[in-house]
Amino acid sequence: MIEINLNPNAGKKKSPRRQSVDFSALAGGFSGKLRDKFLIGAMLSVIVSGGGAGFLYTSQTARAADLTDRKDRAVKDSTRYAIFLKDRQRAQSVRDTLLREVNVIKSLDDDRFIWPHVLDEVSRALPQYTWITNLSFTGSPQGSNNVVAAPKTAEDKNAKGKAPKRLETEIPKEPVALRIVGRTVDIQALTRFMKDLAASPFLANVQLEKSELAIDQGKEVTQFQLTVAYRRPDSAAVNRVPLNLSGR
Repeated sequence: MIEINLNPNAGKKKSPRRQSVDFSALAGGFSGKLRDKFLIGAMLSVIVSGGGAGFLYTSQTARAADLTDRKDRAVKDSTRYAIFLKDRQRAQSVRDTLLREVNVIKSLDDDRFIWPHVLDEVSRALPQYTWITNLSFTGSPQGSNNVVAAPKTAEDKNAKGKAPKRLETEIPKEPVALRIVGRTVDIQALTRFMKDLAASPFLANVQLEKSELAIDQGKEVTQFQLTVAYRRPDSAAVNRVPLNLSGR
């Protein structure tokens, strides 16, 4: 049987159509996704975190560089100041040594006038019909402490990093106490004698230790014993006159 195809295009295959991208659809889908609050929050978080990390890295790097520079300057200053402090301590040590020597000389010069002052004041205050039988000192003897030698400073060998102890420049003054034993025929003279001793700028704290009757060359007298403290007066109360020697 013979068949005749009256439709010439019926036997041909259809060629596939070229597919095009629908950008409007994509934009619509993307805008739809942007409407999601959680997605927006996540994207903002990522952006903020990245910016914060960059800022922290930059600031920490700059701070580290600044601290390193400050540390270097501090090390240099510490070295310079350490040398300065060592020189200052050496100068102070020399000054304290010289000042102590001057104070030792001044202390010895002042205390060599103690007994002349004591004898002069007792003689000036002694009333009539009263005499001294014994005049001595009490306590430790004058000059028993060695003020010339520098005090031992064990703290100088202290732990590393501590400043050495300063040399003591003040010279300690030894207290001087006197014992006066005498006799009088007038009890009022004894009272006046004690008042005059207390009025002296070199004597203080006059105390009557003992008072009793005694016989002296067949006469009844009052024997007394006083304790008196020597007082170092102000330099203004001491008049020093230069000694002029005439030579031939």
